[in-house]
Amino acid sequence: MASNAIEDLKNINFEEDIVKRIGTAPVLARFFVIILLAAVIIGLIWHFFITPQFDELKTVERKEATLRTTFDSESAKAANRGAYVEQLEEMKKTFNVMLRQLPNETDIESLLVDLSQTSVASGLDVQYFKPETEIPREFYAEYPIKISVTGQYHQFGQFVSGLAALPRIVTLSGIDIKDLKASGPSGSDDDTPVGKRLKMDLTATTYRYLEEE
Repeated sequence: MASNAIEDLKNINFEEDIVKRIGTAPVLARFFVIILLAAVIIGLIWHFFITPQFDELKTVERKEATLRTTFDSESAKAANRGAYVEQLEEMKKTFNVMLRQLPNETDIESLLVDLSQTSVASGLDVQYFKPETEIPREFYAEYPIKISVTGQYHQFGQFVSGLAALPRIVTLSGIDIKDLKASGPSGSDDDTPVGKRLKMDLTATTYRYLEEE
């Protein structure tokens, strides 16, 4: 009996049996099976063919947005090119003017003379002028000069104004002003603001353009 049952199972053709059952099934059942098969086929098509196309479309859309942003930026630059060129030329002129205010190596001695003459013209007594070691920077070099002078407040003001009027760029730093006892015309100490003498120590720094090799 068992061997007969196994033999019967071997002889069954499941595909033909299913087709026969579908063929003899009610119309509603056949319609349901057809709908189910169509849904499976559509799902497979959607998964393997449609979904990758959507992903590719999203990638293309992101790339398009990036290209549009780049295009808008470049278009704005192109539209303002004339203004940029004019601004660049103006910056070049300004830079060249500033470079001409930076003395070269041969102008340092004449600048020291100008500083000395400015202090004398302001009525100050020069204690010393002491050039320091030059400090190289990226495209220029700093040339600090230690200065010590004595005088009165208004003379210090004249001295600073004279430095500002020089054709070269000179900056002042490390300014230190101290009181000095000064003798008045009668030989007695005069501590009034007009007659009081002061000592001013400072560092005047000028700049030299480092020409490219």
